[in-house]
Amino acid sequence: MRIVSVVGTRPQLIKAAALLPALRRRHDEVFVDTGQHYDEALAGAFFDELGLPRPDHALGIGGGTQAEQVGRMLPAIETVLLGERPDAVLVYGDTNSTLAGALAAAKLGIPVAHVEAGLRSFDRAMPEEINRVVVDHLSSWVFAPTPTAVANLRAEGITDGVSLVGDLMQDLAARVSAEVRDPAALAALETGGPALGLGLTPGGYLFATVHRAENRAPAAIVGWTALLAALATPDRPVVLALHPGTRIALDAAGIRLADDVHVVAPLGYRAALALQLHAAAVLTDSGGVQREAAWLGVPCLILRDRTEWVEAVAASGGRMVVVGRDRAAAMAAIDRLVPRGSGPGQAANRAARLDLAPAGAGDAIAAALV
Repeated sequence: MRIVSVVGTRPQLIKAAALLPALRRRHDEVFVDTGQHYDEALAGAFFDELGLPRPDHALGIGGGTQAEQVGRMLPAIETVLLGERPDAVLVYGDTNSTLAGALAAAKLGIPVAHVEAGLRSFDRAMPEEINRVVVDHLSSWVFAPTPTAVANLRAEGITDGVSLVGDLMQDLAARVSAEVRDPAALAALETGGPALGLGLTPGGYLFATVHRAENRAPAAIVGWTALLAALATPDRPVVLALHPGTRIALDAAGIRLADDVHVVAPLGYRAALALQLHAAAVLTDSGGVQREAAWLGVPCLILRDRTEWVEAVAASGGRMVVVGRDRAAAMAAIDRLVPRGSGPGQAANRAARLDLAPAGAGDAIAAALV
């Protein structure tokens, strides 16, 4: 088959890095990057690090409101599809690029394949939730990562074309995890790229990411910055990988981070995985980081009121906790999961035991499309 794949954000590049080798062994694939993550630090460096081919079509559409983004993406993607004449269009996840790719294809009568389908937070205030629901109902191939995702699709009457394939991101994490097990991988971040210079040691810090739209509202910013401030101490600081959009929202709200919350620029894939693995715990609103923390065995506090990744929480034995922006709940969870002094030992044991198997999702998706 001739397949046009549409990506636009950093998490989608991670998924594409896991799928493209299997896809290109069986199919004629055309790679399209909308440019939704237009910052070179957010997305550009990922192409080289993950061995991704440069896009066949780079649309350069970033910035603006959600409606503006989708509105500019639709005609640009339509032009690509009219020129390439694919048999199918493949989209990933739940972003504006996902929605625009699926809508452009559906309007032209081209079948859609949706990777990471069936996830539901059941919160329609989330823009990602709207995108997921619409794209699932437009798709001919519906690739679900978890049994709960399959059940969600069935509850909405979607049964044709559904395949339970596992998680593409696990395939890539398994490929890379052996490279970051040694504490030397953390030491390399201190002095080499990205030269953090924070004096981090295994189990001696907390790692955080915050990027969701709901956490950029002023009231939400007050909540999660106070939460990070309560957890950060000189001997166990918080390392916050700050999304450019979140930084803009922080500046606009005039809110200053605590002294022991150290901001770092968006990181490469291996650097982010190393910082997670060797942290005392992870705090995040990212679905991808939640899953990576689960596979790595790192305690994880979810900075949202609910999560789509219910299996990861259920299977964690209490290691993953949904705390939202509740400072008291976060402090109680950290005290339970990583009591003072236990972080270094936990981190050392975790890294020594790490043996992550791939999910085989890439091969399953490529075969299903055949």
